[in-house]
This record gives sequence, structure tokens and C-alpha cells, in this order.
Amino acid sequence: MLALGALLGGLLSGCGGPAPVRTGTPPAGEEPFWQAEFDGAAATRPSERYWTTETGNRDFEGWGNNELQYYTDDVANSALDGEGHLVISARPASAGSELPCWTQEFCPWTSARLNTGGKVALTHGRVEIRAKMPTGTGLLPAIWMLGDNGAEWPGQGEIDICEVVGGEPRTVYGTVHGPTYFNEDGIDGSTTLAADASQAFHTYAVDKQPRRITWSVDGKPYFTLTPSMLPEPDDWVFEQDMHLLLNVAVGGDWPGPPDASTPSPATMTVDHVRFYGRGRA
Repeated sequence: MLALGALLGGLLSGCGGPAPVRTGTPPAGEEPFWQAEFDGAAATRPSERYWTTETGNRDFEGWGNNELQYYTDDVANSALDGEGHLVISARPASAGSELPCWTQEFCPWTSARLNTGGKVALTHGRVEIRAKMPTGTGLLPAIWMLGDNGAEWPGQGEIDICEVVGGEPRTVYGTVHGPTYFNEDGIDGSTTLAADASQAFHTYAVDKQPRRITWSVDGKPYFTLTPSMLPEPDDWVFEQDMHLLLNVAVGGDWPGPPDASTPSPATMTVDHVRFYGRGRA
């Protein structure tokens, strides 16, 4: 991500004591400090109060991964569906659109990439996203976070909450990238779904506690990371505010190119986003 990368890319105690380690769900009765439920009329863009829509391809060098999609702010690529969802759609570019691309003259696909940078961020706590992910050759949908420390990637830190790559429709990857562990050296875990990720909604979550990050799907943890697991423990860069990104990439270094079997449109359908704990909203 901003690289996706070739492999690609807690609630603090008010009294100052240690934060509890969470393992899959927020404590009963806890309310999110920010949430997006996506209620609204069909073909409405998501609220600019919380979401920024990034556009382009060539100026961002194929988003660091030689990707084929041109991100737009068109309702065809990101909008509410009128049924309580945000839909991000990757689809072939219309004939004659001539959208400038990094890997070739014009991008053959369009898609969307939304982020909450400068608007909403998680410091410590839990982020959960209930979504249905697109699957198919050449696709790389992602739900992820970037750090707000002002450093250039990978020094800014990246937490990939969920990626489902290309021809692995049942595999969910959770990964981190940082100063000495990025791209092929990103540190990751994975879990296997019972069926293709495009067939049902799942809750993808990260518990971001002091010096501990745990990934889960549907409340079941599958990977926990601590500083001792890094090449250099001092390169832990996650004790900071981090904002959320949602996108569907097409082609590039990890999933490879799309083909005739790639669904069109390929849609990520997001039911809700919730931030628990402490952060900015």
C-alpha cells in the first residue's frame, strides 16, 4: 500500500494502570468513540467530514505496487447503496477515458481509495470493520491503517487489518510494515475462512494495545505481534494515532494482473466501521 507492498503493505486505563489485553471482542457494554454506519440514500458519497477520497495513479507511481487502477471520486466507484452500506467498486475504465497510469499509458481499471487521515484516528483500542470482500484474479482489496507521525512510509508505520489477495479467496492476511520490516519483509499472520470472502460479511478487527497488536476475524484472534518479534524491537512505531484506509486495488506486484475471470465490478461492501478505546474523532 502506499505502499501496499509486494507482499503486500488499547483502551488505556484512566488511572494510569496497565491496559487489559483484548482477544477478540470489545468488553460488554463498551460504546465506540467513533463509528460509521453508512445510512443514507443510494448513490450518496460518504461523508467528507470523516472520509477523504484519494484520486489518481501515475503521480503515485502505481501506489507503490505497479497497480492498474485509477482511483476516482465518482459514485460508480464509491457510494452508499441505500441499504446501510458503503460500496467500493473496481470496474473497467470506460472506453476513451485515458486515465494516466504508472505501469502503462492509460489505466484499464477504475476504483476507489478512502481514508480518514486528519479526521479520525485510533491511538489505543480496537478497530472493527464488518465487510464483504471481493475476490478474484488480480484483485487486492484492503482494510488498513497508516500512522500519523509525519514520517515517510515505511517509517510512518502500517497495520493491514485485512487483505484478501488474488486467487486465495479464503485466506485473510494481517500484516505490519515499519522502518526495518516492509514489503516482502512485512511481518504477517493469516487465517482461513470457511468459504470465499466474497460470500458473506465478516468482522475484521485489530486490537491495538500498548506494545501489542492482535488480529481477529469474527471475534476469533489469529495473530498477535509484540516488539520482541521485530528485527529490531526499538523499531516498533505503533504507539501513535493511526488512521483508516479502505480500497480495492487491481493488478500489481502481489496479486498479478486481472484476466477474463476477474469479476466486474469487483465490490467491497462495508456494513460498518467502529473505533473503541482512545483516539481522535
